[in-house]
Amino acid sequence: MHILVSACLLGEPCRYDGTGKGEPALEKLRAQGHTLVPVCPEVLGGLPTPRSPAERQPGGRVVNREGQDVTGEYRAGAERALEAARAHGCTLAILKERSPSCGRGQIYDGTFSGTLVPGSGVAARLLEEHGVRVYGESQIEELLKRLTGVAF
Repeated sequence: MHILVSACLLGEPCRYDGTGKGEPALEKLRAQGHTLVPVCPEVLGGLPTPRSPAERQPGGRVVNREGQDVTGEYRAGAERALEAARAHGCTLAILKERSPSCGRGQIYDGTFSGTLVPGSGVAARLLEEHGVRVYGESQIEELLKRLTGVAF
């Protein structure tokens, strides 16, 4: 199975601060024979690394800390992530939690205060709207159990 994965979770230094967040549990999926397809919607949308942190605001706009509207870049990146999922036949995605692009279920509230609110990032929402099941990195063990029926 091909699984779409936030590139930062594979250690690629593409996060807003120029770092990666390697997630060792992803190697268990690879060891099971799954192909991990890395994407960074922000980079695919044309944003640089590093870049100013951004948050999704009520109403769906994405704005960076300096107040610049980067909604267009986030939407373009989400579309490209969806294209990658389709090209590789990905029906599952593991994305970076709380991200304005990749977060699912909880994202920052748009005030840059560290407050989490219910919601999903631009790419996570688009992927789910098109039938891709989205998991956050804290759900990798749960996904492994579902795919194999075996606890790790």
